[in-house]
Amino acid sequence: MVLRYDCGEVITAMVTPMEKSGAIDYDKVEVLAKHLIENGSDALLVAGTTGESPTLTNEEEIELVSTVKRAVANRAKIILGAGSNSTASAFEYSKFAQKEGVDAILSVVPYYNKPNQKGMIEHFSAVAESTDLPIILYNIPSRTGVNMLPETVAYLAEKYSNIVALKQSFADMDKITELKMLCPDDFVIYSGDDSLTLPMLSLGAHGVISVASHLVGSEIKSMIRNYKTGDVLAARNMHKKLYPVFKNLFMAPNPVPVKAALEYKGLIDSHVRKPLTGLSDDEKNTLFRIIDEVKSELSQED
Repeated sequence: MVLRYDCGEVITAMVTPMEKSGAIDYDKVEVLAKHLIENGSDALLVAGTTGESPTLTNEEEIELVSTVKRAVANRAKIILGAGSNSTASAFEYSKFAQKEGVDAILSVVPYYNKPNQKGMIEHFSAVAESTDLPIILYNIPSRTGVNMLPETVAYLAEKYSNIVALKQSFADMDKITELKMLCPDDFVIYSGDDSLTLPMLSLGAHGVISVASHLVGSEIKSMIRNYKTGDVLAARNMHKKLYPVFKNLFMAPNPVPVKAALEYKGLIDSHVRKPLTGLSDDEKNTLFRIIDEVKSELSQED
């Protein structure tokens, strides 16, 4: 089946490497972007929540996009987090994203305002009419306080051809079934939580917008490929092996744990901007032990 728009199966919600001062470390941005596309990522999401988007300026986002573009050199798609709880701001961010030449945008359900379904339709209609770029809707009730219903997603997907996909961060498999029943066949669904990827694949999801792919991107890609080619047992076994990493990368607010893990692996420094703070020593010890155990288990099979 031809998809409405395909950003790939593994999209990494990329962290934003920072110096101790809080300044963005653009050299490490380039290093990390190259590492990700060499280790399973089909696309990179820049300036999403994992990239600490609430703390980034427009100038920083421009430089981030430019740096990632230079690093990937057309080897992966670039998606920009361009959502807002203000419809006027989301409209402007979408136009900004098109000007910067990214491949697609991620647009989150408005947070804090808690709009009803009619408000969500009007919000995303304005976004869709502001740009020609492919739009991935983002439903994450734990952060927004409201849940976008399958009927709302289906209405938007039917009305706007550039609304191409949904990132669903909501552990309700019935809703995935309803989305697949209601939405056009070429509309793409991505898991927004690593631990839900395999269950969602079984219901017709295409892939994942991932945090764990910073560390185990090739393994996640293998899990998805195995499932889609019919080796369900291999996919399930990989899911079980990776599950401790999936869950412990959220032992503290995202992206604090994944940044600590990337520092442990020697890729970037773990600095985050306030109000986020780093892991405690006990948390680090637990996280690093789990990462080492999982990597050891995986290496024994190579």
